[in-house]
Amino acid sequence: MSTSKNPETLGLHAGYRADPATGAVAVPIHQTTSYQFRDTAHAAALFSLQELGPIYTRIGGPTADVLEQRIAAMEGGAAALAVSSGQAASAFAVQNIAHAGDNIVTSTDLYGGTWNLFANTFKDMGIEVRFVDPADPQAFARATDDKTRAYYAETLPNPKLRVFPIKEVADIGRPLGIPLIMDNTAAPVICRPFEHGAAVVVYSTTKYLGGHGTSIGGMIVDGGNFDWEAHKARQPYLNQPDPSYHGAVWTEAVKPIGPVAYIIKARTTLLRDLGSAMSPFNAFLTIQGVETVALRMERHCENAVKVADFLSKHPAVESVIFPGLMTGEAKARADRYLGGKYGALMGMVLKGGADAGKAFIDKLQMFYHVANIGDARSLAIHPATTTHSQLSAEEQEATGVSPGYVRLSIGIEHIDDIIADLSQALS
Repeated sequence: MSTSKNPETLGLHAGYRADPATGAVAVPIHQTTSYQFRDTAHAAALFSLQELGPIYTRIGGPTADVLEQRIAAMEGGAAALAVSSGQAASAFAVQNIAHAGDNIVTSTDLYGGTWNLFANTFKDMGIEVRFVDPADPQAFARATDDKTRAYYAETLPNPKLRVFPIKEVADIGRPLGIPLIMDNTAAPVICRPFEHGAAVVVYSTTKYLGGHGTSIGGMIVDGGNFDWEAHKARQPYLNQPDPSYHGAVWTEAVKPIGPVAYIIKARTTLLRDLGSAMSPFNAFLTIQGVETVALRMERHCENAVKVADFLSKHPAVESVIFPGLMTGEAKARADRYLGGKYGALMGMVLKGGADAGKAFIDKLQMFYHVANIGDARSLAIHPATTTHSQLSAEEQEATGVSPGYVRLSIGIEHIDDIIADLSQALS
């Protein structure tokens, strides 16, 4: 299916046809730690990157490889790397090109866990993270200096849900040799960041790609569309000998393979050394989700529009945060980058503040009260007391969380049942 560009088809067929040993149509779970080498020459070729293939499950295996190929194809990228969680994907995506003494510039509109990773853990590692308001794309340029290695943002940021100006910021970075890393977790299928200039895409596969709340995982996709070699001073870690891999210069080492220096380095250094590998079983379960994600996203988006309309008219609701209801430039960006679909996430601010938010959550019957998004089932949470509780009041406000804010992840149930549960909880 290499000629298809349609996610409905690629999600079912990309990267795999049948198991060569048995003819199995379903991707096998290769539940093993290691892979036998044919001989010493074969082993040496694998370790020197002259040949690609499985070595040890900590750095990849055949089940994860199918998932990587499938998501890379769906995104229009060159290659991908499966890791143990979305947090690992976000961390590796930055650490791959930014070390102690360097900085990245990121949108303020971030998931709370990413904000904490950037503001605290990266700070402890010596990587400075500069937060800027994406409402003004030029803020990224103003925050840039000679040590800026990347720009980072979320396509559909949770919880603000103001679609990021992907092309505008990518166009600022590319002439400077600065790649845009886009977290596309909340907008698979409906947005393809590489088409707008992003260089790297990351996912928490735990969410919509997996879709069934069974498997934690993450994915980093290399667009193969960024000229790392043209900016040697800006991107030293891909253009200078790497002492962690016998002096490999990554932009040179991968030339026989293709434009995948970024993702090969991530696999052979970070994944190898830190060990945040996706298990074969989780890769298998995520593949099952990827097969239907395009279909599910259609129902998610359709239901969300109807829920947003219902909530916007409800007397107990102060405001609804949903891309389809926004105005001005925020709505224009949502239309431009989401293709007329607005995702399945929304927030609502309830009259009565935190007490009203908590009371609403406790009255829900069908919605699940969980710290997740993107399941096939509908989910809800009160972020100020849960997912964003580690942030200060000022940081919560900066990320879009107020005391009365409730986050909803609208599932694929019948719309009448979704609205009935919301209605009784709001009464």
